[in-house]
Amino acid sequence: MNYNGISFLKKFLPRVLEKTSADAEVWIADNNSLDGSVDFLREHFPDVRYIENKYNGGFATGYNMALSRIDADYYVLLNSDIEVTDNWVKPVIDIMESDPKIAVCQPKIRSYYERNKFEYAGASGGFIDKYGYPFCRGRIFQSLEDDKGQYDDAIEVFWATGACMFVKADLYHKFGGLDGDFFAHMEEIDFCWRLKNEGYKIMVSPASVVYHVGGGTLPKKSARKTYLNFRNNFSLLYKNLPKNRLFFTFLVRLLLDGIAGLKFLLEGDFLDFTAVIEAHLYFYRNLGKLRKKRKLINQKKVSRIYKGNIVFAHYVGGKKKFSELNSTKFS
Repeated sequence: MNYNGISFLKKFLPRVLEKTSADAEVWIADNNSLDGSVDFLREHFPDVRYIENKYNGGFATGYNMALSRIDADYYVLLNSDIEVTDNWVKPVIDIMESDPKIAVCQPKIRSYYERNKFEYAGASGGFIDKYGYPFCRGRIFQSLEDDKGQYDDAIEVFWATGACMFVKADLYHKFGGLDGDFFAHMEEIDFCWRLKNEGYKIMVSPASVVYHVGGGTLPKKSARKTYLNFRNNFSLLYKNLPKNRLFFTFLVRLLLDGIAGLKFLLEGDFLDFTAVIEAHLYFYRNLGKLRKKRKLINQKKVSRIYKGNIVFAHYVGGKKKFSELNSTKFS
């Protein structure tokens, strides 16, 4: 997926073409870029297939529009700011072929700029706590671990990063793909959760490694990103949580989001403060629409949810590494 990422296409597309086996097709889905990306592809990569989306519907809608036109057994959702490595595809596909219940898998994600560190968006597989806060093997909030091979086992996780997500194509379409209303951020968590509600597995394959720049479309610190994260997190909780967990979880989140908003305000981040308020207002305005989506999902108790509060564990308990978390709290 590309949006105004001509610099990333110049830097990373040749390597994708070089390191991807001949039996896989490389497509560029462009989300109505304004920086000359498509003209660059026409001139320098005339043999690469590309799809021009007529408008920028965000990460989620952009992929849905593009993948509706591609016939394949597997899709690999790959950000334009990813550097791939040797043999990056086969280990992931091998895992997915081993079990028909495996729907999605990701490689290990390292930082492009700090090569020995895990990267924020995915690291070595994603998890959430019981209140919906996402974290990873190798990353808790802003604490990124050095990759010393400590998470090199291929295991079942809760979510796989959309920066480099392998998914079985038939299941992508069967379960409606990414939720276009998310636009960007956490749409992959919502998609993985919906698959888990249907009994499918999400995996990580650390034998495959890619490097991610991150923040290619939205800066890592922006009020827009804050808004999308808070808004979409509330939406995915409402859509996917079992009924018996819904009310209490939302009460706790209202409190925690209020604390987060107050923290932004006290630190002088007025735009982030208002972004939290706007995210909640969006949720209440769209509750009817979300209720209709919820009715289409088979909510149930699913595995790999951290039964503790990762906010408390990190900021009060001082847990900076995934390995420091109590393993018995993962259901």
